[in-house]
Amino acid sequence: MELDSALTTPPTPPRNLFPLTWVNLSGNLILAYQSLGVVYGDLSTSPLYVYTSTLIGNLEDHQNEEAIFGACSLIFWTLTLIPLCKYVFILLAADDNGEGGTFALYSLLCRHANFSLLPNQQASDEELSAYRYGPSTHSNVSLLKRFLEKQKRPRTGLLIVVLFGASMVIGDGVLTSAIAVMSSLPGLQYSGKKLTKGALLLLACVILISLFALQHIGTHKVAFMFAPIVMLWLISIFCIGLYNIIHWNPKVVSAIYPYYIIKFFRETGRDGWISLGGILLSITGTEAMYADLGHFTAVSIRLAFVFAIYPCLVVQYMGQAAFLSRNLHSIPNSFFESIPDPVFWPIFVVTTLSAVVGSQATITATFSVIKQCQALGCFPRVKIVHTSKHIYGQIYIPEINWMLMILTLSITIGFQDTTLIGNAYGLATATLMFITTFLVALVITFVWQKSIWISGMFLLFFGIIEGAYLSAALMKVPQGGWVPLVLSFIFMMIMYIWHYGMCLKYNFDMHNKVPLQWLLGLGPSLGIVRVPGIGLIYTELATGIPAIFSHFVTNLPAFHKVLVFICVKSVPVPYVSSDERFVVGRVCPRPYRMYKCIVRYGYKDIQRDDGDFENQLIQSLAEFIHMEAGEPEFCTSEGSFDGRMMVTRSSSIQSGSTIIATEIEDCSESSSIQSSKSSALLSLRSVYDDENPPVRKQHIRFHLPANQVMDSAIREELMDLIVAKEAGFAYIMGHSYVKARRSSSCFKKFVIDVGYTFLRKNCRGPSVDLNIPHINLIEVGMTYYV
Repeated sequence: MELDSALTTPPTPPRNLFPLTWVNLSGNLILAYQSLGVVYGDLSTSPLYVYTSTLIGNLEDHQNEEAIFGACSLIFWTLTLIPLCKYVFILLAADDNGEGGTFALYSLLCRHANFSLLPNQQASDEELSAYRYGPSTHSNVSLLKRFLEKQKRPRTGLLIVVLFGASMVIGDGVLTSAIAVMSSLPGLQYSGKKLTKGALLLLACVILISLFALQHIGTHKVAFMFAPIVMLWLISIFCIGLYNIIHWNPKVVSAIYPYYIIKFFRETGRDGWISLGGILLSITGTEAMYADLGHFTAVSIRLAFVFAIYPCLVVQYMGQAAFLSRNLHSIPNSFFESIPDPVFWPIFVVTTLSAVVGSQATITATFSVIKQCQALGCFPRVKIVHTSKHIYGQIYIPEINWMLMILTLSITIGFQDTTLIGNAYGLATATLMFITTFLVALVITFVWQKSIWISGMFLLFFGIIEGAYLSAALMKVPQGGWVPLVLSFIFMMIMYIWHYGMCLKYNFDMHNKVPLQWLLGLGPSLGIVRVPGIGLIYTELATGIPAIFSHFVTNLPAFHKVLVFICVKSVPVPYVSSDERFVVGRVCPRPYRMYKCIVRYGYKDIQRDDGDFENQLIQSLAEFIHMEAGEPEFCTSEGSFDGRMMVTRSSSIQSGSTIIATEIEDCSESSSIQSSKSSALLSLRSVYDDENPPVRKQHIRFHLPANQVMDSAIREELMDLIVAKEAGFAYIMGHSYVKARRSSSCFKKFVIDVGYTFLRKNCRGPSVDLNIPHINLIEVGMTYYV
């Protein structure tokens, strides 16, 4: 439990807010070295295909030294303005308690301005310490904030933009693997025996299948290989670039002057503007600097880019331009032909390994995006395997992995051309960067509370630059650019249909809550037999009693002595401290023994099946009973009560202050099941989960301290809680069927009855997702007409 507490406690202060001092400089240098393999694998391999994608096609009639110098100047200033200025110096400061990415920006906006549409986040509860609020100092910002909070359509539009950006990240993961592997293989054509195009395609497919097949072992087992490979790659391209500059055309250094950009567009015109889609490939992978912020620090990522990535890429692009200015016929395979013959094969091996490393980084980023989407209620439940006990971001999602493999193989076999794949890749990158710029502009206004004019200048400056690249990439939609649009549309529809169905289901529960007067009229016994044990009733409602409870009571004549309504809530923060995880309150007066508990998880928290949840819940309930007794304004008489909720601490099992926890001999899950089986009223469904075999779990026994003085009613309630815990737990969940009303439109019927129903039937069940033991599970069927 101590390990779990350490892993789920957010850093205070956030890691990325530590200043660069001599004390932590060495630590940041180590992190900067490690970040080379995780963050920069994709960005550093861009020289493989940038000049080929830029100069082939529309610029075939303009292949001369001036055009090559102009392309080099464009690449230099693109690297300087977007990755260096925008991401390194501005965007890395917009962290969400040390986390980055599209959803990190969205969670910041949802907390500082109530933009969220997710129903389970709108429920009122105690504020988390990670929530950073502050009054706005600008009246115009406050007016704009209040206007947007009251209007649903702008908030819906913001959610669609975020989902579209997340979908583009998934499409980016598909395209990165295809273009990286395909771009690293043409070097084999320079061997003694030239391979056919079909043989190269087969080899690429074998490499891709092997890459995805190895994902299940976890990135932590091969991570030590990543940084040395990328470091060796950077040294190689720097030396090759420097050699080409000196050997072929030292005048290429003058390409840093923007004059060459003006001359480039003057001579190429519309064709030069369309070629910007190829220039854009020079900054693919830049988004990883921000998305992987949680695994490192902003200082370490800045150090790695400024002192390693940026100079090596600039020298390599200049060296390639110097070589092409004297060898125009080598444009189709510019990178490999620019390698000196004595070092060709060592560089080819390093190139292939670097391409695989770059693919690995984007696949892992796709897994992280899917996990965040699922945690925030925007993606169907899938199996998430945590491949590391100490690093949060190292996860593996089997369904997504094989789906990515199929899509990547389809792209590779379908296009068989890096230029067409590059067109699709460029569009995905430009769209994602433009969305990020828009969200950061909102963060500058609503989170950093700067003037709207500052936000507007940021959006205008970078929006014009990225808009030019995006418009050029859109011109190549017929030549492969349609792929990311189709993939993003499909994934966005899946996310939105799932979110829409969950919202309708939640609204149905809100409007069909059990009236408190009806429950109080039944009396403390609820009009039924109260049997020993604790019944945990899972609901999505943070307040009120769900309709599933009345449905259960009217069909079965018995219920447990202690009832706890559990609401598992995903909040828009990366991690929730274990001391703030449980929010406990009463549903009815004290004699009813009915409680409400909100269990809060951040979108990067790990919900472990370690058997400790029940013990933490008991401690939280006991802590609430003890805290409630010390609050005179709480009224818990038999006739009335205060429905407020308290944040309770679930401290270490050996240090409880209200009740004493004693750890006895370990027992297997099967014996624990037998002890709690007697408390189950009726096992409506008992399924053995092959994915969760019996494991050794600790068994905790609670008792009251003998020397502690307390009110007799409180002691009696605590004793009832302890006795019920020893009798065992039963988990009650609703097995819901969501259907559209007969009066609904045809579109709504199709979305709910076909789309949402299909996703619900083919995703993981909520009991499996919440790690509920199936032998203790009671499912109650209900039909929701929304």
